[in-house]
Amino acid sequence: MDRRAVDKGSEYLPGNRVILYYLFPLNEVISDFYDRLKSVSSGYASLDYDFFGYQAGDLVKLDILLNGDPVDAFSMICHRSKAELRGRSMAEKLRKAVPRQMYDVAIQAAVGNRIIARETVKAIRKNVTAKCYGGDITRKRKLLEKQKEGKRRMKKVGKVNLPQEAFRVVLDV
Repeated sequence: MDRRAVDKGSEYLPGNRVILYYLFPLNEVISDFYDRLKSVSSGYASLDYDFFGYQAGDLVKLDILLNGDPVDAFSMICHRSKAELRGRSMAEKLRKAVPRQMYDVAIQAAVGNRIIARETVKAIRKNVTAKCYGGDITRKRKLLEKQKEGKRRMKKVGKVNLPQEAFRVVLDV
């Protein structure tokens, strides 16, 4: 039932067998349904289907944004009920795959203008106060503010380069 199927009835046969009739969206059957059916039934269940026809579905375009810029390679069309789950999954996998930068990298999943998931790759921090031993705290604060301003400028002009592994990891969704 988690595959958006509609129950159309069942028929009991002799010998502890049953035939179940469902209306399934074809994309749910294609995406590993048969493999899961075989593994759940230890290989005893079988699947037979007939094409019923085309029907309208509630589909949305799921975009992945890196620092506010959409990455077309990760965009997909999915059902509205599964968009948030897919978006969270992809954002989490990307967070692990994107290398750390000198500034925070925001990874967002969006449907239209609405952000449905967000992960952040934290910035690499350089210890700018290491050379300030003891003494006045205002010097340390000034150095940290200077670093913060530099990172803000870097984030405006910086681009995130994705390694090839990021594409392999994310597309296993």
